[in-house]
Amino acid sequence: MNLESAIEAHSQWKVRFRTAVTNGERLDVSMLEKNNVFELGAWLAGEAKAKYGRLRAYETCFTQHAAFHKEAARVALAINEGRHAEALAMLEPGTPFYAISSDVCVAIMRLRNEAALSS
Repeated sequence: MNLESAIEAHSQWKVRFRTAVTNGERLDVSMLEKNNVFELGAWLAGEAKAKYGRLRAYETCFTQHAAFHKEAARVALAINEGRHAEALAMLEPGTPFYAISSDVCVAIMRLRNEAALSS
């Protein structure tokens, strides 16, 4: 798993949400709220758990990643319901989505660093 790519993929969700608002797209809320469907989540639930499950950074990353998907689903639901101004406001600094988005990227970096030290 390329964790640098995972950080970039998570950073791109803000762009995807803004694009969905601009283009009037609907998003799959049920898919977004699952934290083990996309590449990072599947890796965390499988290979990473087996290899790094004993690491504190793993547990933090797993928990933060699940929280990210919960907030992402909330934003997607607002978009799907046509609450575009509210959805865009949910992406701004000081919001739960903004905070957890940053937190999950930090957690991925910490897992990468701790995993490298444990190998």
